[in-house]
Order: sequence, then C-alpha cells, then structure tokens
Amino acid sequence: MIDLKVLRENPEIVRASQRARGEDEGVVDSLLAADERRRSAISRADSLRAEQKLLGKEVGKAKGDERAALLAKAKELAAEVKAAEAEQHQTEQELEELHRSVPNLVHPDAPVGGEDDFVVLKTVGEPKTFDFEPKDHLDLATALGAVDMERGAKVSGSRFYFLTGVGAQLELALLNMAAAEAIKNGFTLTITPTLVRPEIMAGTGFLGAHASEIYHLENDDLYLVGTSEVPLAGLHADEIIETDKRYAGWSSCYRREAGSYGKDTRGIIRVHQFNKVEMFSYVKPEDAEAEHARLLGWEEDMLAKIEVPYRVIDTATGDLGTSAHRKFDCEAWVPTQGKYRELTSTSNCTTFQARRLNIRYRDENGKPQTVATLNGTLATTRWIVAILENHQLADGSVRVPEALRPFMGGVETLAPIK
Repeated sequence: MIDLKVLRENPEIVRASQRARGEDEGVVDSLLAADERRRSAISRADSLRAEQKLLGKEVGKAKGDERAALLAKAKELAAEVKAAEAEQHQTEQELEELHRSVPNLVHPDAPVGGEDDFVVLKTVGEPKTFDFEPKDHLDLATALGAVDMERGAKVSGSRFYFLTGVGAQLELALLNMAAAEAIKNGFTLTITPTLVRPEIMAGTGFLGAHASEIYHLENDDLYLVGTSEVPLAGLHADEIIETDKRYAGWSSCYRREAGSYGKDTRGIIRVHQFNKVEMFSYVKPEDAEAEHARLLGWEEDMLAKIEVPYRVIDTATGDLGTSAHRKFDCEAWVPTQGKYRELTSTSNCTTFQARRLNIRYRDENGKPQTVATLNGTLATTRWIVAILENHQLADGSVRVPEALRPFMGGVETLAPIK
C-alpha cells in the first residue's frame, strides 16, 4: 500500500501517478475522505472511552442517589462507546479496502504510456547474421530431443510440455548456474513453497488487476505462485527484521496466461508452467534505487554468460505491475522472430508490499519503519529459446555457451538425435 502520509501531505503526487498509470485519479479524493472519516471516528471513540474512564472513577466515589444517576449515565455512555467503536471498525475496513486498491506510486523518471512506450536504456551485442535459414527454437528443440509438446498437451492440455533429454539438462544447467551466481553475490538460496495463502498473494499485489492470471485451489483456498517473489515476500510477514537481506528462490511457477490466447502459442515462450530462479531483496527505503541497479547488473552478468544479444528497457508506467515503482526488463534477441523478447525483469516495489505484509526494520533510534522490497529474475525456462536460436549451427546442432558447459558436464555442442 502507498504511504498515507504522502497522500495527506501531497495528494497531487498520487494523482499524477494514477494518471501516468492510466488509472482513475478520483480514487485520491475518495481515499482522503475515507482517511478523514476513520481519523474522526478514532478521535470520537477515544474521547468517549476517556470520558467513560473518568465516569467510572466518579461512580466509585459516589453514594446514594448520586451513584444511581451516575450509573444510569454510565450505561448510556457505554452504549455510545460501543456505537463509536463499531463506527471506527467500519471506517477502518472501508479505508483499508480502498487503500489496497491503489497501486504503488510510479517513479518520476519512468516513461509514461502503455506497453509500447518503453525506453531502451542500452543495447548489448549485435544480432547474429546466419549464412543459412535459421530454425526456430521449437524445431531445433524437437530435433535435439529436448522437448515434447504433443505429449505435454496430451497429459495436461495446451501450453504444457515435457522437457526431455538435453532439454531437461539445459534447464537444470541454467538454473544451477543462476543459483551459483546468486550464492556468489551474497544471496541465501531457497527452494520456496509454490502454494501460498490468500493474504500472502494479496500482500504482494497480485490479487488486483492480475488475479485472472493466477491458479486458485478453491477447496484449500490456496494460490499457485507465478513467481517465487510471492513466498519470498511473505517469508518475513509480520516481522521486524534486519535489513539488507537477500534471498534467491528456486521454484516452479504457474500462470493461467488469461487474455493471451493466440499469442506465442508455438513452443515454450508463453506457457502455463516453468521454472525460475528469482532474486529478492529487503533493504532500507533510501537504499532501494541503488539495490535496483545492483539487481539489474546481476541479471546482465547472467545474460553475458549465455552470450546472446540483448537490450535493457525502462518499462512504461501503464505496463507496470500493481506493486512496481519502476521496472527494468532485459530482452534477448530471438532471430526467427526478428525482435527482442523479455528474459528478465527487475522491479523496485519500495515499501508497497512490506506495508501490506507488515514487514519492518528498526531505524537508528530503534523505531520500527517499513522496509523496501525488490525482485529480479536470474534465469527461467524461456532462456532456452534464446540459447537455441542464437547458438544454432547449420546442421541443426547447437553450441553450448562456454560458461554453461561446466553445468552441462562439459558438453560443448548439442547434436540432433538420429
């Protein structure tokens, strides 16, 4: 949730953020009014409770008719206190519901606009020119015996698949290389739960506009995660922690891909299940921007290891998730599509998630303050697409990037099966 202090002191910042996101800025006035109603209700309830406390002392000293009169007054006052507390509870609920509906404030430097209004911050490497007709990742993977889409669909439906043989080896190599990089950079490696409670999913901001993308197990009231960001954010819910905590979460991820029918149906670019290693940081709010730059740097280090051309984009405000203050994506060149496709994403969520999940740290005076959270991708199943297409050879074999070879048992080339 956004900081209500910012809302009260400078509501125009919130209005500007809503406009930049393409959201209703009228919610700002509604939230201010709800906040005023809650504060007024709290003040009235506190005042009545104080009066009730004083009256109780008077009753204890009084006798006879005076005591009877004070007892009658105390009864009336008790009813007023009960009504005031009910009003306080109602106004608090109304405020929280409205408060949770407002997305995070966008960074003032984030480009304004929709999905296509991103800004390219840098481009690394040149797209390779082939002296033969390059194959797409699915044709390559099928020839290598690396994937079985037909049997994946038979077993689980469309957009499911089996990674087989060198495909399974390649994914494990990628994830193990990511895990090794995370450990080297000071992250605590975790294998996270992939089912979470509703309050954890809601706390990370995924049950608003993105709820339709999430699998929900109604009988258990649990959600399948689309990223280990969710359980890692919930890891320290309702705790006061030391800051500068970094975790890397290895998990299977599940996405319904609602609204994406007809898009990327070929191969493993947009699927319902995949594996990922995700970075997650807890830092002091004033350190969040520097940490965001570090996460992006670690993502770029990983992309350098797989030797593919890529670019870094500053995502436009209308394409940010609910929790994101700013988001940088790294997109790798996919030769057969003639365009860049997202491989990594890193978001600075400031104090938005931690405020919802009640995660705090103690400042230099020992006072609890809300921590900032950030996340970033280190490797996913989709990386196989970029590796296969960019490193393919004329005979259909695929060169294994040098940094990945130790995690592939020293194999230098993946050859088509006979």
